[in-house]
Amino acid sequence: MATTVPGTTPEGTQPRGTQPRRPKNKHRSALLGAMFLMATSAVGPGFIVQTTNFTVQLGAAFAFAIVVSILVDIAVQLNVWRVIGVSGKRAQELANTVLPGAGWFLAALICLGGLVFNVGNIAGTGLGLNVLFGIDARLGGILSAVVAIAIFLSKRAGLALDKIVVVLGAVMILLIGYVAIVSRPPLGEALRNAVIPDNIDFLIITTLIGGTIGGYITYAGAHRMIDAGVSGPENVREITQSSVLGIIITGVIRVLLFLAILGVVAGGVALTSDNLAAEAFQSAAGIIGFKLFGIILWAASITSVIGAAYTSISFVTTAKTSPRVRSIATVVFIAVSTTVFTFIGQAPATLLIMAGAVNGLILPVGFAFIIWVAWRRRDLLGGYVYPKWLLGIGVAAWLLTLFLGYQSLGGLSQLWV
Repeated sequence: MATTVPGTTPEGTQPRGTQPRRPKNKHRSALLGAMFLMATSAVGPGFIVQTTNFTVQLGAAFAFAIVVSILVDIAVQLNVWRVIGVSGKRAQELANTVLPGAGWFLAALICLGGLVFNVGNIAGTGLGLNVLFGIDARLGGILSAVVAIAIFLSKRAGLALDKIVVVLGAVMILLIGYVAIVSRPPLGEALRNAVIPDNIDFLIITTLIGGTIGGYITYAGAHRMIDAGVSGPENVREITQSSVLGIIITGVIRVLLFLAILGVVAGGVALTSDNLAAEAFQSAAGIIGFKLFGIILWAASITSVIGAAYTSISFVTTAKTSPRVRSIATVVFIAVSTTVFTFIGQAPATLLIMAGAVNGLILPVGFAFIIWVAWRRRDLLGGYVYPKWLLGIGVAAWLLTLFLGYQSLGGLSQLWV
């Protein structure tokens, strides 16, 4: 889709004699980091457990749920990245402009959900190191937190963050891909079910969507993008491409993980342990598969620790906040999460249910402001003419997020039963 900058008349055209300015090499690097930050923030320990359990439950029919969730994720992220990227403002700043105070309310919800889920992410890093080296999971969580803290305390924290998430994201894709190959999944059956499923479970589809773009995950990549200086109508093409590629990266990881587990299940192996994913990887590739699972779990968890901390703090700071203050705040966020995990030993089930429900509510609330800015606040977009087709799929996606939010209320009500 062509783009529009201030001063154009037809949507999607440029004034004569001008060409859209493409980002410099550092912008390309920042966009790559933003894409992988969004993708790896979604791929945490819960993502692995969720994908494994649903594959065991639905078999090849789970392919359809994955395809639908990816399409909805793209519709949401296209709008989130476009509005935040063109405006150059973070989500809470846009919300505060539309409705004073709403942005800080949104920030409070994001930080609450991010903090609780980060306890689970820290727990995931500990379990990953336990699988790899047999060390105590709590000690593994503490050591992993030190690694994450070191990244944010480095002199070039932004560059380090971008490189770490890209490298670990690529590692996950390669290792899961290897297990997917050796497990020999029935590809023909999976492809058929992606289009004509044997079974459709709408609750699973909504759960996948909420887990992939709920809470802080919705804004992780977009906030990293504008913090790196990539914004404005002149960069809209790269912003759009990056948002789609970020979701595709997440989808590739989920598809590969699905195929790896499907190959084991289709082969007649009955997965019965408390850790279905670890059992499946070991069944597919022996002790090597088991150790690979440890690497994948640690990589997924540590990148989610980084993503949750970075994005949550981006909601309580502004562009005027010094990098040092932002880094210190991020370190404190990680330290608090680690302290809670150290004393409790795992993410408390009740808090995780509450955080999941809150994330389900955050999605339609935060996305509503994004859609409103796209529809009615052209002044916040520097005069950019927002594509009607994109606004249309955004509204449709928002209506679906309302349903997700309604579903999340069920999770909250269970806490009081």
